[in-house]
Amino acid sequence: MNENCQLKMEKIILENQKKGKIPTLLLQACCAPCSSAVLERISDFFEVTILYYNPNISDSKEYEKRMREVEKFVSQIHAKNRIRVFPGRYEPKEFFTAISGYEHLGEGSERCFLCYRLRLEETARMAKKESFDYFGTTLSISPYKNSHVLNEIGRELETKYKVSYLYADFKKKNGYQRSIELSKKYGLYRQDYCGCVYSKKEREEFLKKRILLNEQEEVM
Repeated sequence: MNENCQLKMEKIILENQKKGKIPTLLLQACCAPCSSAVLERISDFFEVTILYYNPNISDSKEYEKRMREVEKFVSQIHAKNRIRVFPGRYEPKEFFTAISGYEHLGEGSERCFLCYRLRLEETARMAKKESFDYFGTTLSISPYKNSHVLNEIGRELETKYKVSYLYADFKKKNGYQRSIELSKKYGLYRQDYCGCVYSKKEREEFLKKRILLNEQEEVM
């Protein structure tokens, strides 16, 4: 998909405005920081229900911490339309089953794409079941997430489940930087890894290497 998905989202919003309609949106969210700038951008144009479905997160304490932060942020912001938070089920085995055989691959690989699909498909399935007008995700706000792949998966699931997908690239128009600003404003917890045990391990190894490099530079 080579089209500009930010422009496509803006077109969707404009079309609904012309109809005088505030459509419903089931939005998969990974954390409060990513949700912050996304909700700021779209909550005037949709009635949003956040689906917190993230079986990839490494342990239950981290999962609960991130979900509580989403709920805290939603309770503090002043939005034109109602925003609800729906806690999805936490079944890590669903993640491990989805990425089976790809565990050895690094961040940004097919392993991550399978995780995208897992979370987006659950969102599409629920959106269809509960008669939402649209489904979508906050994931594209991260510079570490492949927006092209996310929107391709969204397109496939839109066809499969017969429910409209909200095409987006939320990192556009300084979205990621805005999420950092809002995180500071609301005192949100910003994790330094995506969520799964593999991304956590990669982050820890990166930090160890950086510390070692700094120590070597001090010696020199």
